Amino acid sequence: MELLLLSNSALPGKAWLEHALPLIRGALNGRRSAVFIPFAGVTQTWDAYTAKTAAVFEPMDVSVVGIHNAADPIAAIENADLVIVGGGNTFQLLKESRERGLLAPIVDVVKRGALYIGWSAGSNLACPTIRTTNDMPIVDPQGFDALGLFPLQINPHFTNALPEGHQGETREQRIRELLVAAPELTVIGLPEGNWIQVSGEVTTLGGPNTNYLFKAGEEAVPLEAGHRL
Repeated sequence: MELLLLSNSALPGKAWLEHALPLIRGALNGRRSAVFIPFAGVTQTWDAYTAKTAAVFEPMDVSVVGIHNAADPIAAIENADLVIVGGGNTFQLLKESRERGLLAPIVDVVKRGALYIGWSAGSNLACPTIRTTNDMPIVDPQGFDALGLFPLQINPHFTNALPEGHQGETREQRIRELLVAAPELTVIGLPEGNWIQVSGEVTTLGGPNTNYLFKAGEEAVPLEAGHRL
């Protein structure tokens, strides 16, 4: 399988997805037909989100079709070279994808060689579950199980910083709560600007910031760019 799992889509001082464009170009390998899953979009329409994404991929000669506009969504996925899953609200993304019967077709086409690109919620969807999302559960997705393309849990936008005077839990504390409830899980804290790339049997961490690997009952392990899992 080939996966490109981005922590986020925007960085200060850069255009939307600009920081990821060299990485995306390098991963395309001639793929030109893409479906875009826009369902994580809540405060923007799915048409607008699709158009925004298509404009980024057009200079790379990639044709992007919003899955919500496809006459036969399952056939569109099965015939795609590239599955792009945008960020936003992970609960809505999973709910809409599950209700449309899209989860199994996505897994099938990626296992057959389509490239999966996701950011934020799109990266969470690639995990076994969405239990490490940062999002509010604004809808009920009828279960947390997701695609399971990537075997570990990702926490995108990872930061352990707290605003001065803030009395809530740190991100690590929230992850530790999960690991008490589900000690079998392993979580990667993926800071903004970072990514995980899977190519066949090789999984590589990239980006300018330190990632952290969390396991139940163990200290967090810092992992730098270039580390292979």
